[in-house]
Amino acid sequence: MLHNDTLRAIRYMLDLGDAKVVEIVKLADPAYLLVKEDVQAMLLREDDPGYQTCSNTMLARFLDGLVIFRRGRDESRPPRPPEKRITNNIVLKKLRVAFELKDVDMHEIFAAAGLPVSKPELSALFRQPEHKNYRECGDQLLRNFLKGLTLRLRGAG
Repeated sequence: MLHNDTLRAIRYMLDLGDAKVVEIVKLADPAYLLVKEDVQAMLLREDDPGYQTCSNTMLARFLDGLVIFRRGRDESRPPRPPEKRITNNIVLKKLRVAFELKDVDMHEIFAAAGLPVSKPELSALFRQPEHKNYRECGDQLLRNFLKGLTLRLRGAG
């Protein structure tokens, strides 16, 4: 899934303005240069003039900032460097942490989106990539999770 689509879906889910997205990114890395115009360019469609690609670094900082925004900063832990490559599995993990979701919550979210996931399938998504039972999170699975989480947070209307 394109990082821009992920950013767009989370922004809609939480009803965030462009300035709030910048503020959330700054929570993870105050030195990261991002302005409202950059966010607006990332939210455009690919074929629109002025479209800007959401980089791995930008999405990593946004997701890390979202965890801090939702749960608060853990002063007992040193800041982690952002991931070099953001996969759908990492997006799923960071959203799970940000919204403090348990396995039961995850199953409910997938079911609400019309894509029930079994316990082994769910646990395989959160394993290390080198684990024999690791499963890559496909675009459709992440899209459905974002849809289900949006329904949970914003309601059906």
